[in-house]
Amino acid sequence: MEVFKRKPKEVDNNAITPFWNVVLNIVIGIFAFTCVFPFLFVIAISFTDEKVLALNGFSLIPEKFSMAAYHFIFNTGDQLFRSFGVTLLVTVLGTLISLFLITTYAYVLSRRSFRYRNFFSFFAFFTMLFSGGMVPNYIIATQFLHLYNTIWALILPIAMNAFFILVMRTFFQTSVPDALIEAAKIDGSGEFRTFLQIVLPISLPGIATIGLFCTLGYWNDWFNALLYIDDASLVPLQAMLMRIQNNMEFVIQNSMQMGSSFEIAATLPTETVRMAMVVLATLPIALAYPFFQKYFVKGLTVGSLKE
Repeated sequence: MEVFKRKPKEVDNNAITPFWNVVLNIVIGIFAFTCVFPFLFVIAISFTDEKVLALNGFSLIPEKFSMAAYHFIFNTGDQLFRSFGVTLLVTVLGTLISLFLITTYAYVLSRRSFRYRNFFSFFAFFTMLFSGGMVPNYIIATQFLHLYNTIWALILPIAMNAFFILVMRTFFQTSVPDALIEAAKIDGSGEFRTFLQIVLPISLPGIATIGLFCTLGYWNDWFNALLYIDDASLVPLQAMLMRIQNNMEFVIQNSMQMGSSFEIAATLPTETVRMAMVVLATLPIALAYPFFQKYFVKGLTVGSLKE
């Protein structure tokens, strides 16, 4: 008697895959829209007339288009462009210095032949848990390093980041084979030459990821300017926009005490100016992100798959 075996039912993967691709694309599209929508909403408010905004509230489509908020900010004269130039200089120079310090420190920690790597790893990790505080940092920066009212006061205090050092150390350990470095040594290459010509070119994803975080940190920094900068020619963009907002609020509060709040409220675009400040502070760095995206995504996923 023959025994017939039932053939297992075949699953048509070609029919399932497009369906789930559509579902995942819809979910990701909705998530992306929820991330972009607030910024689009801020842009729309910044171009809305202040009086219409006070009467009808916020709207995604401006009921009455107005550039008053941007005119109010740009009426500060050349200070805005000077502050933008300071921020651009600090961001570019600070990012390069940070990448040099972080990558060299992390590369040394990733080398097993370095005798004191455990000590310096613990030294970097310890600074993540404990810090001297704001007052000792201020004393060191102003009294010992004499950074007050200098461009270096906006760069050096945040040039080193222990978390980024540990991330790059792990990246070097997992992505740079020891055999490659040993082969370079056999060919007569020194440590510094090996680091520049071999390690760095194959570590671009990790460097771009850390570089993006450093760029965001320098671009958004305003606290160091509040502590160390009094010279108007050295005020960065974020600190300058904050000073405009504080001055505007100061004028409104004083006018309310003098009984002229309605005249001041009618001439100062308060809400739209705040939104315009967000646009001016966020849009340049948002436009720069696509240039880092390829390396950024690769840097985040490195180590998750092994060939």
